Amino acid sequence: QVPVVAVMTTGGGTRALTSLLGNLLGLQKLDLLDAISYITGSSGSTWTLSHLYQSTDWSRKDLSRPIGEVRRHMTKCKLSCFSLESLNLYTLPRRSLGFALSLFLVNSQKNNHKLSDERQALNQGQNPLPIYMILNIKEDYSLSEFKEWVEFTPYEVGFLKYGAFIRAEDFGSEFFMGRLMKKLPESRICFMKGDVLHCDNLNCIKMYFIFNIIRTLHIATNEPSPPARSHELETYLVTPECGIMGIIRQVLTERVMVSKFYNFLKGFQVHNEYLQSKSFCIWKDTILENFPNQLTETAEFMCLADTAGYIDISYPPLMRPERKVDVVLHLNYSSGSQTSPLEEASKYFLKQGIPFPKIHLSEEEKKNLKECYIFEDAETPEAPTVVFFPLVNDTFRKYKEPGVERSPLEMAQGNVDVSSIFSPYCLNSFTYTEEEFDKLIELTSYNIQNNKHLILQALNSAIEQKRQHKK
Repeated sequence: QVPVVAVMTTGGGTRALTSLLGNLLGLQKLDLLDAISYITGSSGSTWTLSHLYQSTDWSRKDLSRPIGEVRRHMTKCKLSCFSLESLNLYTLPRRSLGFALSLFLVNSQKNNHKLSDERQALNQGQNPLPIYMILNIKEDYSLSEFKEWVEFTPYEVGFLKYGAFIRAEDFGSEFFMGRLMKKLPESRICFMKGDVLHCDNLNCIKMYFIFNIIRTLHIATNEPSPPARSHELETYLVTPECGIMGIIRQVLTERVMVSKFYNFLKGFQVHNEYLQSKSFCIWKDTILENFPNQLTETAEFMCLADTAGYIDISYPPLMRPERKVDVVLHLNYSSGSQTSPLEEASKYFLKQGIPFPKIHLSEEEKKNLKECYIFEDAETPEAPTVVFFPLVNDTFRKYKEPGVERSPLEMAQGNVDVSSIFSPYCLNSFTYTEEEFDKLIELTSYNIQNNKHLILQALNSAIEQKRQHKK
């Protein structure tokens, strides 16, 4: 009778990174963290998860310490991370191992943490299972023509559509017909956060390419060309034909290349009854599903892009029927309309025949969003109950804690701009002041705590529904 509870987060750059910390702090203060079985993330929210899961029992400890560590990094200048010394520290060893030099995030200190290392934070069931979400796409096709959901956990990486998974430590290595042909070392998490888990954040990519152009020019004039290696992934060279400003202009205005990794499904042939098989019907949602010989198994590389290119969600792993999720806490940090990701997810899953609540908010409600909403489908017991938390500043303006009003001198602390075009938390902001960081943490923690009654209502409803279903 115990409901399976999951936290679903969206992307949103450093805003997602910071807000998720605040939301988790709120859940911890309500003693609800140990009720959660899964946490899914995409884009910026994966930065939070990969940071927390370096600690083997983070959910049992006071979150103020990891929040303080993130605060220290969020309030300092990031340009030193892109110095030639830092770039060489990270890129030269990686190239020598046979990896492509693509987007990455440089830490101020060397970090050897890997995705598979996060198993240590799960081996006693002490923390929720983290699931990182990404899209596999084809460069010559639109997302309506081809896209595939790919999930990463500390145990495995795989495609939802094919039910094909490999061990997390083997991701990036060469496979053929299911056999491991060439083992490459597992990538450190700092590369995964750039290459895979957040590979299409436009602002990160712009910064990366500008600095990589500078580095390319520096190598051309100061370093000998490295010897060719047949086992390296393909890379793209920017040639400065029209001067540095022309290159930068091209980078800022044209579509940016996605990250490439060896395709572990290479050499497989989709069963000849693929088009009729019910085993694959759930995730068939693009044109190329009608042409099995053009699907993933024919490609040498996976082309990975941020889920925000389609829908800024990380729901799909939770919709696998074997996970039996009853309640989803939807924590939204995406830009634009706060309700769009949820509405689009609902339409997508209903079209796919996956049980999910129908979402409807009037235009007036969307203009004046509350802190929390509950969506459920009483007629479809398999559909999860969704507890939706948009990123808004509502009663926090007047209350510093649930039920505790602000004094006149404290009113300024409740003024947190999370929605206007002048917001300090916009996607292209990589540095916050200490005050801005603290305000966002306090707001997101408050929004969770202030809606304890709705969370408990959803949990109790799920328990009752399981009782009725059992009868």
